[in-house]
Amino acid sequence: MTAPTIVVLEGDQTGQELLAQALRVLDDSVIDVPLALERYDLSLEHRRETANRVVLDAAAAMVKHRYGLKAATITPEQPGDVGSPNALLRKAVDGKVIVRTGRKLPRVRPVAGIHAPITVVRMAVGDAYGAEEWREGEGSREVAHRTETISRDICRFVAEYAFVHAERIGGRVFGGPKYTVSPIYEGMLKEEMDAAAARHSGVPYEPQLIDATYALLLSNAGDDPLVIPSLNRDGDCLSDLVMQLFGSIAGAESLLLSFPEDAEASFTPKVVMAEAPHGTAPRLFGKDIANPLAMILAAAALLSYIDDRRAANASRAIYEAALETVHNGVATPDLGGSATTTEFTDATIEGVKRKLEIWSTI
Repeated sequence: MTAPTIVVLEGDQTGQELLAQALRVLDDSVIDVPLALERYDLSLEHRRETANRVVLDAAAAMVKHRYGLKAATITPEQPGDVGSPNALLRKAVDGKVIVRTGRKLPRVRPVAGIHAPITVVRMAVGDAYGAEEWREGEGSREVAHRTETISRDICRFVAEYAFVHAERIGGRVFGGPKYTVSPIYEGMLKEEMDAAAARHSGVPYEPQLIDATYALLLSNAGDDPLVIPSLNRDGDCLSDLVMQLFGSIAGAESLLLSFPEDAEASFTPKVVMAEAPHGTAPRLFGKDIANPLAMILAAAALLSYIDDRRAANASRAIYEAALETVHNGVATPDLGGSATTTEFTDATIEGVKRKLEIWSTI
């Protein structure tokens, strides 16, 4: 069997440092899954040197090989610079859905007693991002305009994936857009949520307006995982809230998913790009104290999409070993510990090896 190829999108500062730690965990000597790595340098310097050509090359490689693991990158603020590679990558791989899951971390106190995982499934394109904007008039009469668009197919992918994911994890689909105020625009997503609910009648479905969703999340302490389908901007905001509800952004991974046109048959993504949801943390660069947990969980999530039993076992082993490492008190300073980045990864690697060795005997 040919080894799967993972396209490695290298980044900046701690983004690159944490990517290196995640790749240590993915080594064949650790997980016993042969992987080929195809590397692309997406550092700010190289993006400028290539006028973003390297970003498009990396996207083409992901379309070819299906899997990508991305480090955090710097987005320059100056107009006319190379900008963020994320929008280019999403467009080039035809990204449809972004998935982020917040979860309770051992020894970290969540807000309002929340403990079951919360997954935000949001649009990867459209809505407020990339909207056409302009201004008219002068002085106090100046008016700003924005034209936003969403499409039926993206709404359908978001809604369907939310129900498929909820079905997989035993959760309920919760929340939704402000469809009462915006029945034409935001109502399109609600229509697709209702249609997906009819196709997945065994999945509990509790639609809520977006403002009620925010309020109810603070009082949700149920045992069942939540899956929240959302518009692009709503999902961006919700993701940040959800991660903080669990006390840290360290315990979440982010996935960009692209689907074939006939995805409804099996809903198997044609491209999966995993990354940590945090940035490059320049204050921590070079100090070996940045938290690699989210990047390691991103690597675990990516393995779960590889159609190989060994990869599935390795994915679960990484998730469990990384969280057990925190439970055992080996944590970086942001989680109240004193471990270095390298020490945390070392402990996780030992945990992965131990689990896989034990499981092989059962």
